[in-house]
Amino acid sequence: MTRIILIGYMGAGKTTIGRQLAMALGLQFYDLDWYIEMRYHTKVSEIFAQHGEEHFRDLERRMLHEVAEFEDVIISCGGGTPCYYDNMEYMNQQGETVYLKLEPEVLAQHLKMGRTVRPLILGKTEEDLEQYIRNSLKEREPFYSKAKHTVDVSLMDNFEKIAITIELLRKELKL
Repeated sequence: MTRIILIGYMGAGKTTIGRQLAMALGLQFYDLDWYIEMRYHTKVSEIFAQHGEEHFRDLERRMLHEVAEFEDVIISCGGGTPCYYDNMEYMNQQGETVYLKLEPEVLAQHLKMGRTVRPLILGKTEEDLEQYIRNSLKEREPFYSKAKHTVDVSLMDNFEKIAITIELLRKELKL
């Protein structure tokens, strides 16, 4: 039974890498945010807007506990998932956790296009975005660093580099 759980900041490529790694290994792929949206027929951004972050984090925790029981899966978690409740400890018990790590400048570049669809960065200027990422990473790093594996995913700007990252991950996880 294989269970790989990808964590990292929003825009780090968890979904892209998770999907590609799942295809390479013949495993099922679940993006936790998409799973929540499918189960509740509501966008994560709408859950945030209607009920607030605290409600979302509780819902996210419950859905994490559900999907992390599946076998032969790769799970991509939201950027904040490891930072609430006992989620990081739970994920480490359930499978191989991998922190996909990027520098704030690179994350800001990845997120520039998504400022209007990600609830936590909605409407931020480019300068505000990079500072927000730096501050958030400072808070989240203690949680992210609890992952069993850390992989630098800076080389992800084309398909060839994504393939290199997938191979790096396979070696790290001995798959």
